[in-house]
Amino acid sequence: MPRHTPEGMELTLRTLAMPADTNAAGDIFGGWVMSQMDLAAAIRANERSNGRTVTVAANEIVFRKPVKVGDTLCVYTAVDHVGRSSVVIRIEVWARRAYTAEREQVTEARFTMVAVDDQGRPRTVDPAG
Repeated sequence: MPRHTPEGMELTLRTLAMPADTNAAGDIFGGWVMSQMDLAAAIRANERSNGRTVTVAANEIVFRKPVKVGDTLCVYTAVDHVGRSSVVIRIEVWARRAYTAEREQVTEARFTMVAVDDQGRPRTVDPAG
C-alpha cells in the first residue's frame, strides 16, 4: 500500500467523482480531473503568494489510470519554484477507489501560476514566503 501522503506534498483538495462527470465509456472526463488540479494549484499558489493568482500554464500532464464514479479524488500539491511573479506547483492526483482502501496515483502535472494585483497585472511574490 502506498504512503497516505506523497512525500513533500500536502493534501490540498479532496472530492468525490460523480456520474455527471463521466464520458460515454463511464470513466471520469480528463477535463474534470484537470479542473480539480487547477483548483488545487490555485489554492496552493494563492496561499504561497498571499493573494490572487491566475493559471498561466498546465505542463506535463500525465494521465496514468482512469478515475471511476465513486472514487475519492485526492489532489496533493507542492511548491516547486517561486519566481518574481510566478509560482510553479507540482501536483499528484490519487484515487481512493470506491468502497475500498486501495489508493492509486492517477494523474500528475506541473501548473504555473502568476500572482496578480486587483487590476489583473502581475505582482511580485515574496521569495521568503
